[in-house]
Amino acid sequence: MDANLIKGHLDLILLSILEGEAKYGLEISKEAQDRTAGYFDLKVGSLYPALHRLEQAGLLSGEFRPAPKGGSLVKYYWLTDEGKVDLDRRRNEFTTFTRTVESLWR
Repeated sequence: MDANLIKGHLDLILLSILEGEAKYGLEISKEAQDRTAGYFDLKVGSLYPALHRLEQAGLLSGEFRPAPKGGSLVKYYWLTDEGKVDLDRRRNEFTTFTRTVESLWR
């Protein structure tokens, strides 16, 4: 996997994972791996700065809650209404881009 491909699409990946319900960092990372058969292995060094950036942009909201198995608090993130709109826009752009690139292979 070319790390630049993930970097260029990390926001789309994160917004897609958070579409269903609130999740904290480790859940997000595990879900990315599970849903892509291990193809996406999101590292802490890129995951948390991206989540923070998306939250600052108003696309995510977050709050600290107890961890599922007890212990210290973890920050859960979820899509805002603006984040849902942005996710739809990004998906449409990605679909158009993918189809256009694929047209070059024929």
